Amino acid sequence: MSHLPVANADLRTTIDAYCQGIHQGDVALLRSAFDPKAALFGEVRGEPYYRSLDDYLAAVATRASPQSLGQPFRMAPLSVEETGNIAFAKLHCPIFDFDYIDYLSFVRRDGQWRIVNKLFTDVPAA
Repeated sequence: MSHLPVANADLRTTIDAYCQGIHQGDVALLRSAFDPKAALFGEVRGEPYYRSLDDYLAAVATRASPQSLGQPFRMAPLSVEETGNIAFAKLHCPIFDFDYIDYLSFVRRDGQWRIVNKLFTDVPAA
């Protein structure tokens, strides 16, 4: 999969906080990337997934992080689109035994980009 740079520095900061937060298991860093009312939906190994932001962060807080397990950081954006104060990013997020594709929706409020929705699924490893 090809990876591309994100031209908007502020949006890139939020994407980086999301990716590093997952990799490091840093709940505070992850929380900084999300809108407090964000919802997370997906499908993992064929099973539906839904979590509120607080439920998701609680799960992250109680699991070993990819970094603590010695896994390399390999997350990267595949595409990013920005229109005014909204944006969308498709990310490749290989962690644990999963090869995730994440679709993140962003809104910019008060000059800050925040994730308002995460859709994701696992795909066969490349």
